[in-house]
Amino acid sequence: MNLTPGTRFGPYEILSPLGAGGMGEVYRARDTRLGRDVAIKVLPEHLSAHPEVRARFEREAKTVSALNHPNICTLFDVGREGDVDFIVMELIDGETLATRLQKGPLPINEVLRIGSEIADALDQAHRAGVVHRDLKPGNVMLTRAGAKLMDFGLARATGMTGTGKDSGVTIGALTQSPTMAQPLTAEGTIVGTFQYMAPEQLEGKEAGAGADIWAYGCVLYEMATGKRAFQGNSQASLITSIMGTQPAPISQVAPMTPPALDRLVTACIAKDPADRLQSAHDIKLQISWITEGGSQAGVPKPVSARRKSRERLAWIVAAVAVLAAGALAFVATRPRPVAPSVHAYLQPPKGVLFSSSIDKPLPLAISPDGTTIAFCARDGEGPDKLWVRSLGGDDAHALPGTEGAQ
Repeated sequence: MNLTPGTRFGPYEILSPLGAGGMGEVYRARDTRLGRDVAIKVLPEHLSAHPEVRARFEREAKTVSALNHPNICTLFDVGREGDVDFIVMELIDGETLATRLQKGPLPINEVLRIGSEIADALDQAHRAGVVHRDLKPGNVMLTRAGAKLMDFGLARATGMTGTGKDSGVTIGALTQSPTMAQPLTAEGTIVGTFQYMAPEQLEGKEAGAGADIWAYGCVLYEMATGKRAFQGNSQASLITSIMGTQPAPISQVAPMTPPALDRLVTACIAKDPADRLQSAHDIKLQISWITEGGSQAGVPKPVSARRKSRERLAWIVAAVAVLAAGALAFVATRPRPVAPSVHAYLQPPKGVLFSSSIDKPLPLAISPDGTTIAFCARDGEGPDKLWVRSLGGDDAHALPGTEGAQ
C-alpha cells in the first residue's frame, strides 16, 4: 500500500512515508485536531485478510497502550478506515540502533547508557505482563532524549500469574512470520529476527521474559563489538550456532570492554533460560554497578546526551588543578604576598582532545619559568602529539615529528 500525501484517516492527514516494517508501513501524518505531527502505522492490504496477522496488529495496539515509560514509544490512537487498520504513535526524531551499528560499534559509555535505558523499558513491560518477543536493533530508536523501544508487533500480554500455553511458534511458522524479511540476502546471509531469537523460541517452547533477556544480551553484544553474537550463511547454520555455540568474548573483540560487561552478556545468553539473569531489573542494577565502577574498570562513565562528555570534563578539571598548583608555586617564589586563591581554566584547541595515559593520568607539563605549557593531545582521529602554548595566551600548536609522544 502506497499512501499518497493528503490521504486522510479520520483527523489524520498523511504527509510522507517513513518506512516499512514486518507488521506494517509507517507514515508521517498530521493530527489536524491537535496540530501535531504523528507516526501512523497501517497494516498492508495484502495482509489485512489474514485473521492471525490482523489479530497481531490489534494486539500491538493494546499492548503498547498499556505501557507508559519514557523509553517506550507512546501510542496515541488506534482506528480503522474502510478496510485499513492503523495505529497512531508519537513521531520519533532519530535513527534506529540498526542504522547506527552500520557505522561500527558504539563507545562503551554509550553502550552502558543505551543498555540501561532498554533494560529499564523491558523491566516496565515485564512488570505489566508484556513480553516484547522481537527485541532487535531495528526496534530501538536513538533520540536526543534517549533510546525508545518500539514495535511490539509480536508481544503478548502474559498476565502477572498465568503461564500461557498459546505462544508456541514453530520454525515453519517463523519463516512465514510478518516480522521476517526475505530469508536470505543476495550474499546468502540470513536476515531478520532469527539472530536474536532464544533457543526456546526456535524450539517452539514458551517465550517468556527470558526470551527478551536473551535478545537483550545479543543486542548488547552487537553494540559493544559491532558484530552479531550469532551468525550463519543459512537458517540451518544460524540455528545451529544459536543452539550449540558461544560467541567470542566481548573483551576479545573489543579489548577495552570492562570484564563485568562480558559477564553480564554471558549471563543473558545462557542456553538454558534458568541459567540466565531472571529479570530486566537485575540487568539494570548490574549496568548501574558497571557504570559506577567505570574508573576502576578502565572505561568512562556514561553521561546524558544533553551534557558534555564526562571524560573531557575530567581532563579539564585535572588541567585546572595542575595549572592552579603551578601558578601557586610560581607566585610563592615572588617577593610579594601570595594571593588568597588562583583560578585557572584550560580547554584544548578547537577540534582537539587531551590524550590519556595509564602511566601519566595528567598529560600536562609546565615550564620551569611558569610561562609555557606542554601537553599531549590528538586532532580528531589522528595520533597523539606534543602541543605547546603560552600560559596566558591562546597560541597552542602541535610540534612536528612528535607523533605517539607522552
